Amino acid sequence: MRRIQYNSPVVLTFAGLSLAALALGWLTRDWTTMKLFCVYRAPLTDPLTWVRLVGHVLGHSGYEHYLSNMLLLLVVGPPLEEKYGSAALLKAILITAVLTGGAQMLLFPHTALLGASGVVFMMIVLSSLSGMREGGVPLTLILVAVFYLGGEILTAVTQKDQISQLTHVLGGLCGAGIGFALAGRGRR
Repeated sequence: MRRIQYNSPVVLTFAGLSLAALALGWLTRDWTTMKLFCVYRAPLTDPLTWVRLVGHVLGHSGYEHYLSNMLLLLVVGPPLEEKYGSAALLKAILITAVLTGGAQMLLFPHTALLGASGVVFMMIVLSSLSGMREGGVPLTLILVAVFYLGGEILTAVTQKDQISQLTHVLGGLCGAGIGFALAGRGRR
């Protein structure tokens, strides 16, 4: 008999913590979502500001929002965790959370941000770099940049919606930077 394996601890834990944050938000009528899992401009002397700076990537506005992020995360994340290791992927998630949260606080003082889409975009771009060989730029990276990130920039310019295209672009830039930094590391 085959056993179920906890094959990708960082990705699976992230998905589980995000589901717990969603359930907690539902139970508290979004009080915990606003206080712990949304980032917005607040005094740096407030300890919860620092929690929100990272915790916003675990928060979601509803099940559909959660599901759209987690399906991509669960498809793209495990191969990245296997290739680069759990510690490196966790650092990449934390870097992306802090940079996207910090940008939100600085550039959009009157709005809140929540969701894992910046992390997902980081992973998409990072995965497009995973087959990079020394001295080359993968065509997959170019195509992802043109289609995915280019589409986000175009949407940001042409549409007004509740989606933070800046977070997607910053997440993608984090993925590119982290991918080039990890380029020769290979397996754990």
